[in-house]
Amino acid sequence: MRRRLDLKIAVSRVWTSLPAALQIVVGVIASYSFAHYVLGHARPLLAITVVIASLGFARDARPRRVFDTVVGILIGILFSEVLFTLLGGGVWQLAVILMLTFIMARLLSPSAAFATAAGLQSMLVVLLPAPDGVLTRSVDGLVGGAVALLVTALVPRDPRGIAMRDAGRLSSILAESFAALLDGLRDGDESAAQLAVERARRTQPVIEEWTSSLDSALSISRISPFLRGHLPALRHQSRVLTGLDLAARHLRVIDRRVSFLLRDGVPRPELAQLLGGIAAAVALLGQSVDSPARAEQAAVALERLAPRLDPAVIVPNAPVTETIIVLLTRPLVVDLLVASGRSPEVARSLLPEV
Repeated sequence: MRRRLDLKIAVSRVWTSLPAALQIVVGVIASYSFAHYVLGHARPLLAITVVIASLGFARDARPRRVFDTVVGILIGILFSEVLFTLLGGGVWQLAVILMLTFIMARLLSPSAAFATAAGLQSMLVVLLPAPDGVLTRSVDGLVGGAVALLVTALVPRDPRGIAMRDAGRLSSILAESFAALLDGLRDGDESAAQLAVERARRTQPVIEEWTSSLDSALSISRISPFLRGHLPALRHQSRVLTGLDLAARHLRVIDRRVSFLLRDGVPRPELAQLLGGIAAAVALLGQSVDSPARAEQAAVALERLAPRLDPAVIVPNAPVTETIIVLLTRPLVVDLLVASGRSPEVARSLLPEV
């Protein structure tokens, strides 16, 4: 069965790809113009392919990733050009050059993309018509690599938007998991708690994607004169990511515990109230990615909650199974306080002794 094209998703994909497309086009024009008009190379194909291959449309737009790809491509070009000069053309020469390029690339780097880039460019060297001049293709590759690194800084694709969307997705999933968990505790509904478990499991891929996009945003902002002013906001976002990552890990454990607890079908309104306060603070922390002032609001709410995190206060005379839930919230609240801007020492000092 053929999948129907979702026009909204397709348009969104095109829109989010436009900065990367613009960056690649600028890099291609710059590398071609320099190699063709300044160096006098008639068909500087490798200068163009190096730019396209090294920049690409990958989520990971970090300068280090671009640099690693450029190095892999240039090594493939230079190595294969030397081998082609020594061995000549032909089917067996093609096989030998490709195999030796792969071996050398795997020796130099653990990255599979590094070896693939080196091998692809080596085949272009072997199969394209020989240009005039010595190491002309290597020079074209060097031009393309230099331009790719230059446009990464001067024509940045600004992945902050991707990181912000990832942050929103994680906050949404956490809110959904908390909502199901609170429904289960208020109604004594094990199926709602189980739904919270399933929703919490969806957080890890989103956390990994946000980590990647945020690393790219930070790396590019450090080298780009146009984005350096966003570094404080991105560092705050990094702190929020750490806090929400830890919150998701704690929440998965709490969800499973509550799911087991609710097998008796008994409502736990006290635990629902406690976790509802934590859910509100998590939501505020997630909103602080867009509105940094929300982080202080989250910290104030958590500071009010932390001194009450004593099972004897929340669920007096309760069985151990309920006491454990309260105890599990203590490290969660500490991690959220740290993410909100408080020091670990201050956060821990707010907890009552148990």
